[in-house]
Amino acid sequence: MFNAEIRKLLVQVISSWQVLAVTGVLVLYIFLVNYVARLYHRRNRAIVMPKIKKKKTGAAEEHDASLPPSDSEELNLEEEPKK
Repeated sequence: MFNAEIRKLLVQVISSWQVLAVTGVLVLYIFLVNYVARLYHRRNRAIVMPKIKKKKTGAAEEHDASLPPSDSEELNLEEEPKK
């Protein structure tokens, strides 16, 4: 399939110092990225705590039940003009 001249050229290209240096740098970069990803993944897993739902106490429950649901998202916090 390949003739001798193309094989010889391919061996020269692959064994050149530039190709070997770039390959080495890429391998080191991939190892570094994997190391940092494993460190970050372990740290986040240890920090994350399950969420606990709190039950409402009696007074807060009665207050929520007495308010009708509002259609608007506004809190009506505008100040009234002084008279």
